[in-house]
Amino acid sequence: MISTKDFKTGMKIELDGKPFEIVEFQHFKPGKGGAMMRTKLRQLKTGQVLEKTFRSGEKVKKPDMAAVSMQYIYKDGTDFVFMDLETYDQMNVPAENVGTAGGYIKEGDTVKVLLYNGELIGVDLPANVNLVVTQTDPGVQGDRVSNATKPATVETGIIVQVPLFVDEGTTIKVDTRSGEYLGRE
Repeated sequence: MISTKDFKTGMKIELDGKPFEIVEFQHFKPGKGGAMMRTKLRQLKTGQVLEKTFRSGEKVKKPDMAAVSMQYIYKDGTDFVFMDLETYDQMNVPAENVGTAGGYIKEGDTVKVLLYNGELIGVDLPANVNLVVTQTDPGVQGDRVSNATKPATVETGIIVQVPLFVDEGTTIKVDTRSGEYLGRE
């Protein structure tokens, strides 16, 4: 059990049998009565954000969670197949559980995954990844407008806006949080 006085941003808690992450919290004391803790929580399975107020000293459950290193092996239809690096067990994970992180991982990549009661509910990516551009329009000679971009499809299938000078076969660095082009590798 976790007491409200121990709350920290990023801490995982369980409410009504669902895992939540504390996005932000604020301790306040109303004019009358005991102190309270106002929180903003994000449900880890759906991403839904809600606000909840706790009484000071109230206890909440700690979720049964584990962060495990797994290797992404291949895509099976719409499912992603991950392998535990210690036990070599394979796990088929629906695309909706992987979310947008699926566009940034390549076959053979090792990532940290968040398991809740044995079910994968999140993938922890590095801040940026290197991906090869597989399709983009060629840059036109003389078209050198500053900060002009064009769409480019990378090896994982996502589309990234890149500068006009980037060609097919170029390895680029992409920010996994925003999906923005960071530079060439």
